[in-house]
Amino acid sequence: MSVNAASSPEDATPVVLVGVDFGLPHFDTDLEELGLLAQTAGLRPVARITCKRKAPDAALFVGSGKADEIRMLAQMHGAREVLFDQALSPAQQRNLERHLEMPVNDRTLLILEIFAQRARSHEGKLQVELARLQYVATRLVRRWTHLERQMGGIGGRGGPGEKQIELDRRMIADAIKRTKDKLQKVKKQRATQRRQRERRDVFNISLVGYTNAGKSTLFNALVKARAYAADQLFATLDTTTRQLYLSEAGMSVSLSDTVGFIRDLPHGLVEAFQATLQEAVDADLLLHVVDASNETFPEQMDQVRRVLGEIGALDIPQVLVFNKLDALPPERMPAITQDTYEVDGVAVPRVFVSARTGEGLVQLRQLLAQAALAARNASDEGEVQDGRDGLRSEPMSLDDCDD
Repeated sequence: MSVNAASSPEDATPVVLVGVDFGLPHFDTDLEELGLLAQTAGLRPVARITCKRKAPDAALFVGSGKADEIRMLAQMHGAREVLFDQALSPAQQRNLERHLEMPVNDRTLLILEIFAQRARSHEGKLQVELARLQYVATRLVRRWTHLERQMGGIGGRGGPGEKQIELDRRMIADAIKRTKDKLQKVKKQRATQRRQRERRDVFNISLVGYTNAGKSTLFNALVKARAYAADQLFATLDTTTRQLYLSEAGMSVSLSDTVGFIRDLPHGLVEAFQATLQEAVDADLLLHVVDASNETFPEQMDQVRRVLGEIGALDIPQVLVFNKLDALPPERMPAITQDTYEVDGVAVPRVFVSARTGEGLVQLRQLLAQAALAARNASDEGEVQDGRDGLRSEPMSLDDCDD
């Protein structure tokens, strides 16, 4: 067990952070990421506690003895909520709240809360609402026993003998269907916009990467835009697309900034954000932005690749952009700022940059220009070949000339 005190703005809700090590390689011993997520959501971590288990306890996730420790720690630090770094089942959440006598939430709900706070566009709000409804639907299974009482009457409040939980399930199911229908319309609008870009034969580039890797800062530096950027998790959720003129290639390309990925991203959010992430799926080139100053960047890259695989974008050509060069200590500074990095046995182009200071952006623009020119040349060759095929005709026979 490890316990560390923490401090933050005094007006935020004090919470205890709990992590359970099940032997997975990416376990965050210091709960650093969970703490950042909590602060992003407006919470104030006051203590951290971790433990090791071979498997989750079916009832309390951490076992009764460890649950007692968490309760004493929360009382000692005046915490009003407990936050787990892993996903809890509805039954585990309910049992823990009864045992600890305070609200208990998990990583999934925390990420949903952050997304709900940050969504700005109509599409983003719809996506968050869908993910939230899908999450709440699972919580109705065993958590709220007061919903088991029967509701009398007829009409909108439920039929005779219909239990409150059955009515709530039906209402949530209807809300999910309505939200999905609205999102489908948004997808159609995006598809129309993409077809228009394809007709203009625009080379499409999408920024992807782990949250807080500096994608929005890099986006602003490249296109001179004013997309919201901050040193926090999920600073921006809505996809922003701008035209980027590459003087090195004498042409403009389309550059899109997408939502950041994170470890254990709730699957419901991946599904709900299909419309936003579609920009990455339809890209001609992905700029995979990596926080080079973070020592766990290989694990973060693996998480990004996992999500790219889920949305069908793993085979799209990539350029690795190792950002935050200005934050690297002297012993980790690269000897050269442009090379290749092996990913699954494949050498991928890599460039070191600092989106904040502008260092390395010239080399990055040159890489983008080379990729855009190669794509245009390949397209031109295809059109010439198609034209040649159209000019070909069957050889005339002597019989054709008889007339």
